[in-house]
Formats: sequence, structure tokens, C-alpha cells
Amino acid sequence: MSANIQDSTKGPAAEIPLSVVDLMPFRKGDDASRTMSDTLAVARAADAAGYHRYWIAEHHNANALASSATAVVMAEVAAATERIRVGAGGIMLPNHTPLVVAEQFGTLEAFHPGRIDLGLGRAPGTDPWTVQALRRGKAGADDFPREVAKVRDFLGPARPTQRVQAVPGRGSEVPVFILGSSTFGAALAAQEGLPYVFASHFAPDQLLLALDTYRSHFRPSAVLDKPYAIVAAGAMVAETDEKARHLFTSMQRRFLTLVRGNMEFLPPVEDIDALWNPAERDAVGSMLRESHVGSPATVRKSLAELAERTQADELMLMTETWDLEDRIRSYELLAEAWNA
Repeated sequence: MSANIQDSTKGPAAEIPLSVVDLMPFRKGDDASRTMSDTLAVARAADAAGYHRYWIAEHHNANALASSATAVVMAEVAAATERIRVGAGGIMLPNHTPLVVAEQFGTLEAFHPGRIDLGLGRAPGTDPWTVQALRRGKAGADDFPREVAKVRDFLGPARPTQRVQAVPGRGSEVPVFILGSSTFGAALAAQEGLPYVFASHFAPDQLLLALDTYRSHFRPSAVLDKPYAIVAAGAMVAETDEKARHLFTSMQRRFLTLVRGNMEFLPPVEDIDALWNPAERDAVGSMLRESHVGSPATVRKSLAELAERTQADELMLMTETWDLEDRIRSYELLAEAWNA
């Protein structure tokens, strides 16, 4: 089993690693510098609290998210932290050439040996108009398996007959993860013997089916001798259940604006039910179904049940709050409770 994977053996909660995925929420009216500064503050806190990974998700043309230049942000996060693994959760491969991805992540690995992860996804991470602006020729989601193979080839050992090489990148063997919210990515990860990450923090519908597909079709490889599944989920922790539910309305409001077609990052409210109609409430509730909200004890129990239900080897958590201090405190409280 490669060094970037911890063997949790699916034991007690504290033995299952916790990680962080950051979408870099962008408050209306803030400049980009504040968002970047907030990201570094959260990453340092996660590093100090003992989280295993800190991943940045790629999005484009999203008013409420500032995570477009994923590899650039990763470089800053890795430089600002000491031991936590830093990764992409993920690079949306249809938007990039495999050679450039390998060069970027080979460079990151050279700067920060043994700390870089590369999660690959096949969705564009944006709207159809931005897809056209990003599109590089005819490569698209259907080419994902072949493009993943190219990235891995560029990151692997150089061959004497290989005319094009990733420099840096060749021989770096940066760990590759397959991301997904359906059985497609699960089947590919299983076929290639790679670790798999399911995005249940916003698309939980096929969680159990995808994990079953992954495990039942897994083929051992030089990377993994057995499946390694990471489950991404939402988490909002505060001193009391009531306070956590209040803070969580900020995330509910962001998803509500997403349902309405114009995503924004907004402050919490006292009465979220006054803002949506029943159909919108159900849509937001469906997307955020795997969000775990409450006091440290409440969320620890809820996440332990998620780990048991999914047999996850690792949990990757997304927390969004309007105020930076609440976000950092949420991660700190959860880490303390998880390891208690």
C-alpha cells in the first residue's frame, strides 16, 4: 500500500483519517486576496489539528467560489503548512492537457516531496458557456479514461523511446485518485486499482451504489492491493446543536441560490424556511443530505455512523461558514472530538 494511503482497517472512529476539501467560498464584496488569505488560515488550522489532507476543488466562473487556479492555490497552501498532504479535489481533466497537469504536479511534488495528491474528475466544474471558453480541442468527459492514463504515464518512469516527457513530473509518481459522484468513476478506479473519492458533500444519491461498484470490481495494482474509498461529506460543528444549525443556514443559502441559477455565498439567517418554497427546500435537502451538523458529540456520532454505513477508509469534509473564525473553530472542535 502506497505511502499516501493510511490503512484505517475500518476500526474505531479515531482510526479513520479526516481530511478537508475546500471550495474557497467567496463572499460578495470581498476581494480575492481576502479569500486566499482565509484559505491559508484554514489550511494552517487543519494542519495543526491533525487532518490528513487538504484538497482544493476546481471551479470556474462561479461567483461564490474562488478555486479556479487549483495548482497555484495548492502551491501556496503547501508552502504555508508543514505536514498535511495537499491535493486537488480535483483537477477537472477535460479542461486541461495531461502533459500540463503532469508538469504542474511534478513541479509541486519537487517543491514539497511526499505531500502532493492529484485527484482527477471528468466534470468541467462550470457552466456550458465557460466550458466552451475552457475547452481544449475535442477532449471531453468521454475521453476521461484515456486522459487519466496519459497523466499517469507522464508521471511515471521515463521510457527510452518516449519523445515527450513531463519535466519535472517524470518519475515523480504523484498519487492519483479518481473522483466521482456516479458509478462511472467508481468503475474506472476499480479497473485501474486506484483510490476512489465519492462527492457526497453535494451529490449523495449514488453513494452506496458507487462504493459497491468500486469494491466489487476492484483489481489490485502496484498502487493498491485492496480498495481505498474516501467519502466526502459536509460538516458544520459548533459548541451547541442550535448554533451549528444556525451557521449551517449559510451553506443552505448558497445551495438555494445554486438551485435558482445564480450562486452566491450569503450569511446565516434565523429562519431559513422563510426563504424557500417546498420544492427548493427538497432540492437543497437532497444535495446536502450527507451534511453532518451539530455539537462535537453530535457530529462525531453522525460521522462515525457514516463511516460504518459506507465502510469508508477516510472521510473528507467540507465546511463553509460566513465568518472565518467559525469555520476554523468547526474543524478544531471536530478534530478534538474525533480523536478524544
